[in-house]
Amino acid sequence: MRTLDTTDLRLLVELSKTPDATTVALAQALSLSRNTVQARLVRLTEEGVFLPFERRISMDALGHPLTAFVQIHVHQQRLTEITAALRGIPEVVQAHGLTGSADVLARVAARNAEDLFRIHSRILQIDGVDRADTSLAMTELVAWRTVPLVESLLGGGEAGGKGGR
Repeated sequence: MRTLDTTDLRLLVELSKTPDATTVALAQALSLSRNTVQARLVRLTEEGVFLPFERRISMDALGHPLTAFVQIHVHQQRLTEITAALRGIPEVVQAHGLTGSADVLARVAARNAEDLFRIHSRILQIDGVDRADTSLAMTELVAWRTVPLVESLLGGGEAGGKGGR
């Protein structure tokens, strides 16, 4: 993936503020031509800059208000099969391979404590899983965000002062 330029970064900040804005509205807000904005949006989409829409769906709205993080200790030789089995558990919404004492960190969405127990048990039943340690998220202290990082790439301030057409 190529490095994003100032215009790309400004466009990302504006989209974060108004994700449903039209191309014309984005062009006006950024003082760019509509064609420039449209071309940038197409390129950013093709390059995979935008995450899938499903990342915006609230687990609470789906009736799964509990978030837990499961540190899974596995036999490394079975990682491919274990990953496939984790994909087969709908409540496992994300999983990462790790360095450190655990091998996999899975983010799990659950309806309640009993549901979390069921999901944890299902993870433990996967061949090649040695142990799973579950931590319940009490509250989200810092929500998913990228705008502060994007703004820091623009020079630390509000996106807007720099050109880059």
